[in-house]
Amino acid sequence: MAFMYNSPESLNFERRMRDNIIASARALNDSGADFATFKETRCNERLWTRTDNGGIQLREGVWPSAGINDIFWNGQWYAFECATAMVIILYKATLDTIGEQVFNTYFQNLFLWDWNYDNNLQLISTRRPQAFIPGDIVYFKNPDHDPGKPEWQGENAVLLGPNTYFGHGIGISTGEGIIAALNQERFPGSVTPAYLTDEGVHPDFEYIRTLSSRIAPPRARPGRFEPAVFARIGARAYIYKPKSGNQPDR
Repeated sequence: MAFMYNSPESLNFERRMRDNIIASARALNDSGADFATFKETRCNERLWTRTDNGGIQLREGVWPSAGINDIFWNGQWYAFECATAMVIILYKATLDTIGEQVFNTYFQNLFLWDWNYDNNLQLISTRRPQAFIPGDIVYFKNPDHDPGKPEWQGENAVLLGPNTYFGHGIGISTGEGIIAALNQERFPGSVTPAYLTDEGVHPDFEYIRTLSSRIAPPRARPGRFEPAVFARIGARAYIYKPKSGNQPDR
């Protein structure tokens, strides 16, 4: 499956940010942060405030970069559910990709709760499981979960590599391992197992790239031929081609 890119820089930026999403997921797994329902959310109250609905609001005067980094450096002070964990991972990957100055400029007044996220993440949904690649966030659904345990209705997870996922609360596991964990939380007599859905999400990498550059991708000089750039990320093939107005030298 081929995808068009505006420039080689766009391709390289996505590669770097996907690597940082994977690294951030592994770092959160090692941070000591716990899984918790919204009722049991906790945070480092020197930097964050816990809200009545179980969210975490950045305190006034705290740099967004400091708030996000603290979750990874002092994870024992934090507990949240799996969707919140995915947003935290995306914030950390964005921070590590574009740097503190740009992150603090565009990601202010952070509020962590479920899938609530800053508009500058520009999340894109896809329903093509055959095109999922490392750095995508996927969803395992448990349709027959115990009604008394709504937190087990599914698991958001970062695809780390071939059949390797991180789900907050379950940890790093195979797809079969996550499904087995969810199946243990079904109501008695259920015959419908948990499964990996065709829903995936990832940031708009090109939009985030422009936050740090705010410069249009370089264009080829008129009348000069620019060869296509071909690359592969996971199962996807990517092609960068100059705009049609650029013709080869004769």
